[in-house]
Amino acid sequence: MHQRLARQARSPHMKARTGLTALRITLNQKSVPVMSEETLSFQAEVSKLLDIVVHSLYSDRQIFLRELISNASDACDKLRYEGLTDPALLEGEAGFTIRLAVDKDAGTLTIADNGIGMSRQELIDNLGTIARSGTQAFAEALKARKEEGTDLSLIGQFGVGFYSSFMVAEKVEVVTRRAGEGHGWRWSSDGKGAFSISEAPDATRGAAITLHLRDDAREFLEEHRLRTIVRTYSDHIAIPVILALPADKDDDDDSDAPAEPRLETLNEASALWTRPRDTITPEQYTAFYRHVAHGFDEPWHTLHFRAEGVMEYTALLFVPKDKPFDLYTPERKPRIKLYVNRVFITEECESLLPSYLRFVRGIVDSTDLPLNVSREMLQEDPRLRKVRSTLTRRLLDDLAKRAKDDEEEYLSFWSAFGAVLKEGLYEDFERKEDLLKLARFRTTLSPTPVSLETIAGRMKEGQQALYYVTGEDGDALARSPQVEGFRARGIEVLLLTDPIDEFWVSAVPSAHDKPLRPVAAAGADLEALPLVDEDGAKKDEAPATEGDKLDRLIAALKAALGDEVADVRASSRLTDSPVCLVAKEGSLSPHLRKLLSQANQKTDLPDDRVLEINPRHALIRALAERCSGEGTAHDARVSDAAHLLMDQARILEGEPPADALGFARRLTDVLQNAL
Repeated sequence: MHQRLARQARSPHMKARTGLTALRITLNQKSVPVMSEETLSFQAEVSKLLDIVVHSLYSDRQIFLRELISNASDACDKLRYEGLTDPALLEGEAGFTIRLAVDKDAGTLTIADNGIGMSRQELIDNLGTIARSGTQAFAEALKARKEEGTDLSLIGQFGVGFYSSFMVAEKVEVVTRRAGEGHGWRWSSDGKGAFSISEAPDATRGAAITLHLRDDAREFLEEHRLRTIVRTYSDHIAIPVILALPADKDDDDDSDAPAEPRLETLNEASALWTRPRDTITPEQYTAFYRHVAHGFDEPWHTLHFRAEGVMEYTALLFVPKDKPFDLYTPERKPRIKLYVNRVFITEECESLLPSYLRFVRGIVDSTDLPLNVSREMLQEDPRLRKVRSTLTRRLLDDLAKRAKDDEEEYLSFWSAFGAVLKEGLYEDFERKEDLLKLARFRTTLSPTPVSLETIAGRMKEGQQALYYVTGEDGDALARSPQVEGFRARGIEVLLLTDPIDEFWVSAVPSAHDKPLRPVAAAGADLEALPLVDEDGAKKDEAPATEGDKLDRLIAALKAALGDEVADVRASSRLTDSPVCLVAKEGSLSPHLRKLLSQANQKTDLPDDRVLEINPRHALIRALAERCSGEGTAHDARVSDAAHLLMDQARILEGEPPADALGFARRLTDVLQNAL
C-alpha cells in the first residue's frame, strides 16, 4: 500500500490524489468548463452553532482531529458496503486509507480519504445544515454550557463533529467527489455565516478537508503532536491513518526530481473488537467508545465477548456514563453498528437490542450473515432475534451484578437511564422480573432510590399491598395530601415521577407477591391500620364528624359543585389537609390526564375525579355544623366554601383554579368576614 501511494506521489496530480501535502487544485479554464462559484448561507441553527464553537474555549481542542478521522472512517465504511453490490464504485481501488498531510509554510493541515465522497447536494445538506430535529435545543445547550464555563462536550453526539474544525481553523476547504460521479466539488467557508461551492473537475474519489489553521493552533502542524493524537483517539480505526512526512533527501543526490515523501502509518489499523480482551487497555476501550458513540464521557460499563455455536459473532457494547443527547427522540432506535466479517452494514438495526436499551452503544460483528443482507431481511432474520436475546440477557445480568457489587455507583446509572429502562417493564413481558430487580424508586421514607425488594421487606404488619402515587415532582408528591394517611401509619409509598410510570404499573399487577396499587385504591386497607407517631407507637385519632352531619355536608358540597366532580366522599387517607382530589376507580389518574392534555390528546375526557374530605379536620367539622340545620343546604357561604375547597384541591394537584376571578372574590370575602 505504501509503495502504491509513493508512486502516486510522483504523479503531476499528486497533491489532489493523495493529500500528502496541503491540497491545491489548479483548474484549466480553457479545457474544462467550470461552474462559477456560488455563495450560500448556512442554516440559521448552524450559524448559531458555529458562533458558539468558534468563540468558546474547549477544554481539549485536539478532538477536532478525532472527529474528522472518525467521519473519514465512516465514509470508507459506507463505500465498502455499497461496493458489494456495485463494484464499479470502487473504481478498481478497494484499499481504503485516511491521509494526513502538513504544509507548514502555508499553515494547513489536510485530512483526506478515498471513501464514498459527497455530491453537491450532499455538501449543502451535510455541511450547510443540520438535518435533524432538536438542533435549536442542541445549540441552546451548548450556549448554556459555555456560560457555565463547562466543557462543551455534546458536539459529536449530534452528528456535527465536522464543525469542530472551526475551533482551530480560520478557513476550511473541502474538495470531494462522490463515488460513481464524473466530477467533484469544492466547499469553502470561514465559518462566519456563509459558504461557497464551485466545481472541482480534478477531484479524486473521496474527500480532502484542508484546514487553514489559526496562529494559536499551529501546534497541530507538528508531526509528534499528530502522532500522539491519532494513537490516543484513533488507534482502533480499522483503516490505516497515514502521515506524510518530508522526504529524506540524500546530500549526494544532485537530481532535480522531487524526493519521495516518507509515509508512516500512525494507528494499529485493526478492528479493536477482534482483539483478545486481555490485550486491550481501558484507555483503548474508552477511545473506541468515543468513536462509536460520538461522546466525550467515559463508558460506565463495557461488555466484550465472542459467541460461538449456532451463530458466531463478536459484541463490544458500552453503557455511557452520561445521557446521549438524543435519548428521548420519538424514533427510540437503538444505535448499535452491525458488521458482517468486519464490513459495516448499518447503524440502525432495530433487531439487535430492544428500544429500552437504546442508550447502549457499540458494535456487533457476525461471520454468519451474508454481506448483501438487506435491512428488511435484518428485521425478520431469526438468527438476529437470537443475538438480540443474548445481548439483552448479558446486559441485564451485568447491570444486576453492578447493582449488587456497588449500589451507590449503580444509582448513578439509574439516575441517567432508569426512566428508559422502565419502558421494558411495559414492553418486555419475558424480562419483566429481571427489570423489576434492577428498578430503583424514591419513596416517602427514602429520598435515595431503593429496590422493590427493600420496600417489600419494610412493609408494615397488616399492610396488604405496595402503594404508589404518580406526579411530576417527587418532593411535591411526598408532601401531597394523598399520602398523608400513609405517612401517619408509617406506610412507605413509591413516588413515581417519570411519564412511563403511568403505563408500566398497569403491566405489573404485583411485585414480590404483593399487589401494586395506587394510593387512591387504598380504601379499607388503610382504615384497618392504626395511626403511629414518629417512634412507631400507636396514637389516637381526632374525633370525626358525626355521620348524619357528615352526610348533610357531603350532600351540600355535591349540590354546590355539580358537574365539577364525579363524587364527594369522606376520606381515610387525609390527616392534616381538609380535602384532596383522587381518581375515580377505573379512570385516568390526574397525572396521566395532565400528560394527555399536554400532548393534545383526548382533551375532551370528562373530569371524573372525586373530592375527598377529611371528617376529622376542624374546617370540615365546622362546615358540617353549619349544614346541620334546616335550610342550609343552599347556604351561600357553604357554596363559596365548597368552591374554595375544590380550588384548593386543584392547586395541590398543580392546576390553576377553574375560575380565577371567582376564586379571588370568594377568598376576599372569607378574609373580610374573618377580620
